[in-house]
Amino acid sequence: MDSFEGIVEFIAVAETHGFSAAARQLGHSTSHVSRQIARLETRLGCALFARTTRSVSLTQAGQRYYQQCKNLLVGLQQANEQVINQQLELSGTLRVSAAGAFAEQYIAPVLIEFASQHPELTIDMDFNSRMVNFVEDGIDFAIRFGALQDSGLVARKLANRNMMAVASPDYLQQYGLPNHPRDLKHHSCIISNKDHWLFHDADSASEPEREINVKVQGRWRSNNVPAVIAACEQHLGIGYLPKSSFINALAKGSVVPILQPYWSSGLTSWIVYQNRRFLPMRARLAIDHLLTHFADWQE
Repeated sequence: MDSFEGIVEFIAVAETHGFSAAARQLGHSTSHVSRQIARLETRLGCALFARTTRSVSLTQAGQRYYQQCKNLLVGLQQANEQVINQQLELSGTLRVSAAGAFAEQYIAPVLIEFASQHPELTIDMDFNSRMVNFVEDGIDFAIRFGALQDSGLVARKLANRNMMAVASPDYLQQYGLPNHPRDLKHHSCIISNKDHWLFHDADSASEPEREINVKVQGRWRSNNVPAVIAACEQHLGIGYLPKSSFINALAKGSVVPILQPYWSSGLTSWIVYQNRRFLPMRARLAIDHLLTHFADWQE
């Protein structure tokens, strides 16, 4: 059994590319991880890592050993998870990265419901739009919106999102109603993440889904959806967000829809994660819970 000592630490260092990062992930000291790796290399009689002052990388022997050890660890994880699945008593901490009003208003309540079904489970939900390192940050899965970069991550479609353009009645009275997306070049727009807005060409009979890409500008920019909505309500300009973002403002009458024939459709909210073979049971069941909840969801 001594031959298994240090394998968990070895895999953690291989995947995080550093002893300190591996130690944080495992909850051990850096010196403990370093000792375990040194003992493992001594038993094997070869170096598994090439170390410099700036980086740690696998040697050729380390690469081969990593592939074999990873398969062994997957088998062990699957055996453990089968027992957990039989008991359906999830424990530990589920770490989720999300951002935006959709995550706050719709994702969080579903995960709260999931937590209530599993009293031994802790959920850590980080509302941050930055790109996460799933290994170093210990994130089980993330919720992301829009087009995804090809990063090698697994992506599961959660919900289709349709866009809506709005403005306050006072703004429209003062500056006029835009009749076409290209008219936005002459208006103040409330910018959230991007200053290029995509619409579809409602006037094109042959290509009904042809995109209209409009570069906009305005007096207010924020990556916070409530702040964008507030700016629209205070007559600072035109906003363009997923329809669900404006439900309360529309109900109050503080904003009204505009440019409706041109709204973009088919944008998506995604669940993204690293490698499904390494996904803990608590994450897999939480993802299934979300997918089931949003199966028939409409924007």
